[in-house]
Amino acid sequence: MTEQDTPTVVEQDTSSAVGTAVEDVSGNRPEVSENPSDEGSSSTVGGPGEAESIPADSSTQVADKETPRSALEREGEVAADFLEQLLDIADLDGDIDVDVDGDRAAVAIVDSEEGRVSRRLVGAEGKVLDALQELTRLAVQAATGERSRLMLDVAGYRAERRAAVVALAQVAITEVRSTNNKVAMNPMTAFERKVVHTEVLAAGLGSESEGVEPQRYVVILPA
Repeated sequence: MTEQDTPTVVEQDTSSAVGTAVEDVSGNRPEVSENPSDEGSSSTVGGPGEAESIPADSSTQVADKETPRSALEREGEVAADFLEQLLDIADLDGDIDVDVDGDRAAVAIVDSEEGRVSRRLVGAEGKVLDALQELTRLAVQAATGERSRLMLDVAGYRAERRAAVVALAQVAITEVRSTNNKVAMNPMTAFERKVVHTEVLAAGLGSESEGVEPQRYVVILPA
């Protein structure tokens, strides 16, 4: 049911990633995976590594271990710095909001007092946004040494898509319950499929993904 895509560790600095993103805004997409997380995994899956065990010794000074939330907040701060550089270089308006959503850092580029966020950063069907999200994850990985699963939104695009997909999922869930038959939904992006899986799980039903990108879709199963 899960689709796993382990990225190549990228040894690049933030400035090189910014340059790649600027090329993307001008019309050339960066050569990175376009798939955000699906079925709870991600093209950049994994979090901070396990801390190495240190024997108890009164002479050893052990640094405080970073909490999961503080690590995610750190991811968001690094991502915000990267995106601010990108907006400055591309001469685009927008403010950066940083939050923590469950087990992920959540970063959003929103309209500012100076002007609206360029919808070029979203692109047709959110494809530029997906690529920009991957670039931002790579920038965080380069800065922290840890893989990132942060979610990026631009101008509320993902929030609007989430609401629409939740509504579709609820209709399909109702059909499955009333007929006791499985229901196959239309092809969706990895982000949208994950939204469906989350809604189905909350409803006490099962689901699985079938098909091959870009025609991969969710099948909702009766209890």
